[in-house]
Parts: sequence; C-alpha cells; structure tokens
Amino acid sequence: MLTLSTDTLKGYSLDRIFRFAKELEIDGIDLAIDLKQYDTLSADYLIELKEKYKLPITSIQTPSVSSINTVLSAIELAKKINCRIIIVQPPKLLNHKYASWLKKKVPLIRKKESISIALENAPNKTYLGFIPEYTMNNLNELKNFKHACLDTTRVAQRKEDLIRVYTVLKDYLVHIHLSNMYRNKSYYLPQTGVLPMESFLAKLKQENYKGAISIKVNPKHIEAEDAEKAKTNLKDIKKFYEKYFINS
Repeated sequence: MLTLSTDTLKGYSLDRIFRFAKELEIDGIDLAIDLKQYDTLSADYLIELKEKYKLPITSIQTPSVSSINTVLSAIELAKKINCRIIIVQPPKLLNHKYASWLKKKVPLIRKKESISIALENAPNKTYLGFIPEYTMNNLNELKNFKHACLDTTRVAQRKEDLIRVYTVLKDYLVHIHLSNMYRNKSYYLPQTGVLPMESFLAKLKQENYKGAISIKVNPKHIEAEDAEKAKTNLKDIKKFYEKYFINS
C-alpha cells in the first residue's frame, strides 16, 4: 500500500492534499498531526474528507516533540476515524517520564484498543556534537518496543546500512517513511540519493512486506509551491515505487 504523508504537501489545506492523493491514485493518507493546524485534530472534519475522497487515513504521526497527553489524544482521534496505526517519535533524552510510560503503558494500550503504536527510528541529532538528543534511539530499543516505523532518510543521516537496518527490524515493522538523501539534502525524492532504494523496495516485495509505504519528502524537493510540478514529481515517485515494489 502506497500512502502520502501530509508533511509532503505541508502548506496546502488537508482538502487539497486529499485531492492530490485521489488524483494520483495513492491508496491512503498518512496524517501528520500539527497542533497549530486544527483541521488535523478534528475527527469530524477528517471523517468528512475520508468520505468525500473515498480515501482511508491509514496512519497518524504524532508531533516531533510529544507527551503522554499528545499520544493519548492521538489514540482517541484514531479510534474516531478508524485508523489502526499511530507513529510516535523517540522521547527527548531527559524526558524520563514519557520514555517510561511508552515502555510500560503502550503494550497495555495496544492490547486494549487493538491498535498499533509504533516507534520511529530517531533523527540524527546531538547535544554538543556527541550526546544523543533522543533516548530509545537504537535498533535494540526499536525491537524491544515491538512495533516499529522506519524513516529511510534518518538511516542515511546516521550513515547506516539500509538493508541491514531493515533486516534487523523486519519482524516488527508496521510502517515505512520513504525518502532519500541527496547531496546532504534530507527527505529527497526516493529515486535519487545515497540509499539503495531499488534494492530496498525489491527486498520488501520479496519478503512480502504488508505494511504501508508512505511518501514523506520535503515539500521544496517536489517544488510544492507549483501544484503541477508537485503532481509530476509525485507521479514519478509512484512510478518508481511500482517498478521496484509492485512489478519487481
């Protein structure tokens, strides 16, 4: 399943993002919650868009800096709009309360609500150049969390081997954010950059990956300010995905 992260067209209204996805025959929407964009928090409006465009919201991303209450609110929103996957970011290094809650309470919530709450691999950010900005930021932590989301650009930022990372996480992987890194530009078009994306997509197909693959690129790299250019670039990404994942 190919989905579109709303972050890819950040700056457009949700209605227009849904329309883009429908016109491009993308399978669903990967909703990034923006606490300053109230439409992303309105269950009634999101249901209206789902019905209008006949497109599911397949996943919800919590903000980059979240809290217990943020995740609880996302769970309630997911239940209302019938979304079964929530993606959370690793906690900041000193946010021990939130980290402890994720480890202890999330497994209970998953079981009670029949919902997947997945931890995404951490951004490559540090304090003073060497202290990791995030806790729960390595592959063992992702495995221990049981449900994982893989952001491919973050793999490139950390100079990790994409196929190795996938192999370690494949039994826990429920969602993938697809992009590449090109000349130090993060969240670039998947088909251009340092990552072996053709091999990665072919391996996903070979190993029968069942989760969503979401296009999550920086809006400027698809020239989002020009709607027609943005559509052309998104069509090219979709063709690339189909060539190596659907038709390989």
